[in-house]
Amino acid sequence: MTDTTVRRVGLVDRGGRQRLSLAGILRDSRVMATRQLRKTLRRPTYIVFSFVQPVIFVLLFRYIFGGAIDTGSVSYVNYLMPGIIVQTAVFGAMVTGIGLTEDLSTGVVDRLRSLPMARSAVLFGRTAADAVTNVLTLIVMTAVGLLVGFRPSQPAWRLAAAFLLVIAFSYVFSWISAWVGLSVKNPETAQSAGFIWVFPLTFASSAFVPTESMPAAVRAFSEVNPVSLCVDAVRSLTIGGPSATAPALQTLAWLAGLLVIFVALAVRAFRRA
Repeated sequence: MTDTTVRRVGLVDRGGRQRLSLAGILRDSRVMATRQLRKTLRRPTYIVFSFVQPVIFVLLFRYIFGGAIDTGSVSYVNYLMPGIIVQTAVFGAMVTGIGLTEDLSTGVVDRLRSLPMARSAVLFGRTAADAVTNVLTLIVMTAVGLLVGFRPSQPAWRLAAAFLLVIAFSYVFSWISAWVGLSVKNPETAQSAGFIWVFPLTFASSAFVPTESMPAAVRAFSEVNPVSLCVDAVRSLTIGGPSATAPALQTLAWLAGLLVIFVALAVRAFRRA
């Protein structure tokens, strides 16, 4: 590899000092994202089975538990589907941490580190690719919801805003997953650790039942839980009801803070892995 080649990718300047240009990081991240997407497309069974769990949740709550849950004037399926969609986004984010630990354990990361590229591009590319995959999953889940009776009633721009909010939510949570995975460094442990933080956030929320029915302590947690805030915003944007402004702004505030914190933590953990 020549000095000219190394300088071209934006890693060092002419004095030999490290120089990571934004353009170089973005270019390398795009390459890593494309690599991951191609890898995912070569595993169609993985794509299919990624739909199974959320579909089971839809059927379980729609046809078994739904009759026992009072959601007032809103039909339970319309109440449920925004929660399922956000839950699917959070569960989809777990894949990032598990995938990174697999790449670490199989030596893929070591090979990538030997290339003239920004090391952080491995993380940015992986999270971007998983966000694209989650878009497909969310489209499928929305279609499943329509099949079981979900009927969004809001204008197209509000539906688009809800979809973008969920994608942003999934992307930020993939950075949390990345940090968890890089901290434990083992695929099996990463999966177990993922459930430890994902389950309380999703089930102690307004995704499946109104918070008014919860015990006081759980309700207090649920009402500041970012999953609840996102679900409330998506619910308002898709089926109407209370204003979406407050929960949407609170969700975005949560996402901004979490993104800053966990990008830094994940990059640091990646350097030490």
